[in-house]
Amino acid sequence: MATIHVDGRDYEVDGADNLLHACLSLGLDIPYFCWHPAMGSVGACRQCAVKQYKNADDTQGMLVMSCMAPVQDDAYISIEDEEAKAFRANVIEWLMINHPHDCPVCEEGGHCHLQDMTVMTGHDSRRYRFRKRTHRNQDLGPFIGHEMNRCITCYRCVRFYQDYAGGGDLGAFGAHDNVYFGRFQEGTLESPFSGNLTEVCPTGVFTDQTHSEHYTRKWDLQFAPSVCHQCAVGCNISPGERYGDIRRIENRYHGEVNHYFLCDRGRFGYGYVNREDRPRVPEWRERQRVGTEPGETGVVAGTISLEIDDALDRAADGLRNARRVIGIGSPRASLESNHMLRTLVGNANFSTGIAARELELLVRMNELNTRCGLPSPSLREIENCDAVFVLGEDLINSAARMALAIRQAVNAKGEALAAERGIPSWNAEAVKTLAQEAHHPFFLATPDATELDELAEQTYNAAPDDIARLGFAVAHYIDSEAPCPEALDDATTVLASRIAEALMMAQRPLVVSGGSLGTPAVLEAAGNVARALARRTRPGALSLVRREANSTGLSLLGGQSLDWALECLTSGEADGVVILENDLYARADAGQIDAALQRADCIVTLDHQRTATWDKADIGLPASSFAESDGTLVSLEGRAQRFYQVFEPSYIRPETRIRESWRWLNALKASVERQVVTPLTLDEVTRDMAMTYPALAPAGDAGLSAAYRVHGLRLAREPHRYSGRTAMRANLDVSEPRAPQDPDTPFAFSMEGYAGYAEPRREVAFAWAPGWNSPQAWNKFQDEVGGHLRAGDPGVRLLGPLPGDYDYARTLPARFAAHDDQWLAVPQARLFGGDETSSRAEPIQARMAETRFTVSRAAAERLRMSPGATLTLNLGARQLTLPVEISDAWPDGVIGVPDQSGLPLVAPEWAHLEPQEVRA
Repeated sequence: MATIHVDGRDYEVDGADNLLHACLSLGLDIPYFCWHPAMGSVGACRQCAVKQYKNADDTQGMLVMSCMAPVQDDAYISIEDEEAKAFRANVIEWLMINHPHDCPVCEEGGHCHLQDMTVMTGHDSRRYRFRKRTHRNQDLGPFIGHEMNRCITCYRCVRFYQDYAGGGDLGAFGAHDNVYFGRFQEGTLESPFSGNLTEVCPTGVFTDQTHSEHYTRKWDLQFAPSVCHQCAVGCNISPGERYGDIRRIENRYHGEVNHYFLCDRGRFGYGYVNREDRPRVPEWRERQRVGTEPGETGVVAGTISLEIDDALDRAADGLRNARRVIGIGSPRASLESNHMLRTLVGNANFSTGIAARELELLVRMNELNTRCGLPSPSLREIENCDAVFVLGEDLINSAARMALAIRQAVNAKGEALAAERGIPSWNAEAVKTLAQEAHHPFFLATPDATELDELAEQTYNAAPDDIARLGFAVAHYIDSEAPCPEALDDATTVLASRIAEALMMAQRPLVVSGGSLGTPAVLEAAGNVARALARRTRPGALSLVRREANSTGLSLLGGQSLDWALECLTSGEADGVVILENDLYARADAGQIDAALQRADCIVTLDHQRTATWDKADIGLPASSFAESDGTLVSLEGRAQRFYQVFEPSYIRPETRIRESWRWLNALKASVERQVVTPLTLDEVTRDMAMTYPALAPAGDAGLSAAYRVHGLRLAREPHRYSGRTAMRANLDVSEPRAPQDPDTPFAFSMEGYAGYAEPRREVAFAWAPGWNSPQAWNKFQDEVGGHLRAGDPGVRLLGPLPGDYDYARTLPARFAAHDDQWLAVPQARLFGGDETSSRAEPIQARMAETRFTVSRAAAERLRMSPGATLTLNLGARQLTLPVEISDAWPDGVIGVPDQSGLPLVAPEWAHLEPQEVRA
């Protein structure tokens, strides 16, 4: 710690910081542009000048750039010095010479760091009256808009894109006062983190193209704290709504998880919420006849739209008449909704809706996270690891935000080298120059090449069983008591020894694996490595990747597999089924599902999308998406987090009958039991859920209760500059009804309420502070800039190491051998198009590559397949025809089948490929 004196006041600060970081952490305002909390200092913009004095008697002082000036004990600083203020005013005037006067039409208006800093500096008039420099903009794809004329040359964009995220197709071109930031030629930005440019850029050079199509100013958006539903990482987001549509998603700062950045699937995959073909009223399909009866409001193509009471009565009648009712849950639904479904059908009749082989892996992952001796790390903890071993996961595609964290961990070698030489870690260019190509040890074992390969000390591309064998060998070299695979070749033996040595030499080693390949042996191998490290008292971590937003939570809640539920229906043991937010056709063979549903006398489906399963239902109940509901998810880290309703859909569209799934299920249970519906609040459902399942008990404290207040005020969902609701319903009625009342959360559907930053709280709907309208306002909510939220980061952890001895797995796979007449079909994760919901969003669809099988070059040559050839794969009764992608890294005898390809595959299966089905 150090004491600094700023404008006559004394402060205690961290002596390792620079002056800008220290002053911002104290809540003092200094304008800046090129500095970013996640990327350190380069001193490029000169906007953060302050006066620094030698001692208390020095009256002259000197101007220093606060981002490049280290904190010194007993330092005297002045932010308000007239020379410093004049210098900052001159700098902003220089930067604004070529900047267009387009704030009224700029998409960043009211959300712009440049505006904030211009006002903070006092620059309000321009003397430059000559021709401005202009640039031609580029088409950068469906995610990012480009307006290069607004650039102030802060270099933040390329520093993030190249240095932080590892992208190679965006750069700086030109020199002096004619620098251009873009691609060498027009084209879609390739990085899966390109969307962060919209928040990293302090101006309007890079804008959210998906927001442009239905643009709304930030102050006219309604927000709520939420959690990304597109994978299991659990990134925090702030969705913004207007007129009943989600208009954009911004990053919501979380000190332990996503910090300042999101992946593009999480940022741009919200389009399914706005789809016009969403079910918005209950629907009934009569199997034998189509007619109009009292309570029915219309008939469309054999489907009858119903009012709520009629829909519940019909559904209840069908379920009461069934001998046995099965409930099929979903890993994309909240814990509360799954709990209410289980309450409706009974514990013995509840299925998780997850295929048996995937569910076995999820249960095993929970066991490994609690009984291997190493904790499951947050992304912040991953970034602090100094050796990484990844077994079987292509992280860019299965957990992209974790891949970004691992990139920071591997690149942190430069900071370690800098620390040895007394160079502070915030001095970004000095650290980068010193590091050159130095990295912390990183080893990657996957079937195919990945985007992280460039960082790896060595990669290992092999079939799943061979990847597992490498992991088992590494565990053996760490601890000789761990079993070693038989018949290891020399190259694998040398690699295993090298990885083991690197992990043992590290201070904080990390082992990463997961269920993407669907192979238990890979998981067990990762568990053995983790246990070996724990036995050697290494303070490491084990991170296991799950597939969907609530896969971890649902496996902790418990229940039978989807296979079990389908068998109960097919065999006639059950003749009624309630399906919760789950398209079964995306999880199992269509023939198997058809056979099961045809035997059911009553099918009730709750979903917010029209799916193949919805089309089979007798009664369809329109469920809320994440934007219209509240609930709890558990991330792959084991962190239970609350997401909150952004808007009430019936306020904008009175005809809609969309409800949260847990509300539908509560009402349906009352109807089945012929009781009056007792309305439940979210707090009551969450509390009951936490009391029912011991593993989920802490989840009851994952979010704010509805009774939470700040100075007696609810929390505002709308910025205080919100222009009002009157125009929202002008097409319906000139009379403005009362705003919706929210009994479930402490948030108000209004600008009335607390929206400031002075009172700490964990759940922040949007970041705003006086003078800070841009995403940089998050600085005001943190205990120190780039640290944690002052009230603590949201969520509670459910998984952690338990005491006790954990023995090694001792069933080791044999070496993989290719078959002459069969191929091993292996599931392949993919970022764009790999999950059920975001793949319905048009911008994501524009980024989706063509769905292809992946085969090795040797196999392609043997079968005489050229690039673009198609083949048909037979998995029993299942058949799929796709083009082929030929990979030099892919193992021979194995074929990759991408997620959401139309052939549900959760684990490796032997498949047939008939020669006549190969076509060039």
